[in-house]
Amino acid sequence: MIRPVLLSFAALLPVHGQVQKLVSHVEFNRDVRPILSDNCFTCHGQDAAARKGGLRLDDRAVALTGGKSGLPVIVPGKPDESELLLRITEAHDSEDLMPTAESKKEPLTAPQVATLRRWIAEGAEYQPHWAFIAPTSPAVPAGVKEKTPIDAFVAARRVSAGLKASPEAKPEVLCRRLWLDLVGLPPTMEELDEFLAAYAQNHDRAYAALVEKLLASPRYGEKWARHWLDAARYADSDGYEKDLPRQQWAWRDWVIKSLNADQPYNQFIVDQIAGDLLAPAERDPQRAQDLRVATGYLRNSMVSEEGAIIPEQYRMEGMFDRMDAIGKGVVGVTLQCAQCHTHKFDPITHEDYFRIFAAFNNTYDATTRIYAPEKLVTIEHLQREIAAAEAKLKSAHPEWAQRFAAWTDTQIAAAAATPWSILTPMSPEWGGGLAHPDVLPDGSVLTLGFRASDGELTFTAKPKMPRA
Repeated sequence: MIRPVLLSFAALLPVHGQVQKLVSHVEFNRDVRPILSDNCFTCHGQDAAARKGGLRLDDRAVALTGGKSGLPVIVPGKPDESELLLRITEAHDSEDLMPTAESKKEPLTAPQVATLRRWIAEGAEYQPHWAFIAPTSPAVPAGVKEKTPIDAFVAARRVSAGLKASPEAKPEVLCRRLWLDLVGLPPTMEELDEFLAAYAQNHDRAYAALVEKLLASPRYGEKWARHWLDAARYADSDGYEKDLPRQQWAWRDWVIKSLNADQPYNQFIVDQIAGDLLAPAERDPQRAQDLRVATGYLRNSMVSEEGAIIPEQYRMEGMFDRMDAIGKGVVGVTLQCAQCHTHKFDPITHEDYFRIFAAFNNTYDATTRIYAPEKLVTIEHLQREIAAAEAKLKSAHPEWAQRFAAWTDTQIAAAAATPWSILTPMSPEWGGGLAHPDVLPDGSVLTLGFRASDGELTFTAKPKMPRA
């Protein structure tokens, strides 16, 4: 589900100093990857063009065998025999000390070295990038008496950090926090008094009832949708030079509606990435329209209305921004880094980037009309009537296909027998000058720049006529 979970801020705090000693097991993604990524992967990561010494520290098999030196950089269970620790602490000379002086990075700190030592001593186990590991539900800490599992995790972390719980919030403070967290609005005095009265009768029941009430409020989706709208680059205007208004609110409303309906996260993503591909198979007109509207997620990039722009350039700009939004908002990695080269830190190659790019670069960015529910009903009714009328005509005239084919052949022959002279437009101009007409090789005119809803296009042409 995509409804957010309210967590205590203490659960999100990093653990430092003496608390680190209480962690029983070094975890690669949590403890080791950040150290290697910040200090080592630039020269010893997956980017072959930037790799030095033939050594990769992001790949366990290569790290165990070593690079050009032939020495195993990591010997699981034996930190003192691991070249990695030697190079970051007691190097043969200053030139061998890692990170190198030319990298402009500071030497690793004592806690970082200690973490790597413990990791190697424990077997130097690697993990895939965290973005590609399916989340699992950890066991609730035992021996902790709390009202909810979330509170049990917070309490266990608090105890390990040597912290005491804050005093329980006053009911009026608790009420205000719930309102602001869930719907982004403060309660009215009447609503506050209503909660205080219920809280005086039964604390837990009053709290649970208020949570359910706020989750059922339309304001819930409005408040929480803003996070996804930000990740998707939503705006009510085009950006760039003229920054004209755009009609993108239908997608915004779809996001709000999906959050209020508690749509499962996987379906929430599928609808926005591929809703237009699913819509044709949908029998319900409203559902089919909603699926097309959902793909507005992919159409939030800025649009330029500047005169004489190159359309393909800005289409590509939109594609690159689309990739960035999908990478950060859905995949959980910085895809855009692999646009120019294999990613220095995350497991995304240059080729991977353009494989994903190709999947989104084979569609036409259409402008979709949307209709109110009552109009959708009318359209469906008209389509049924048209289908019935066509079926009746076909039944009354079994030979209709042959007759239609004969008529088509007659029209094609008549058109072929008629002499046509295709005019080549010259000096095209758009009234007012905001748009910039451009004559294409096939003789058609493409209007660049400002997206006018109406206007006047004029041009001159020289017909190939012997006389007028």
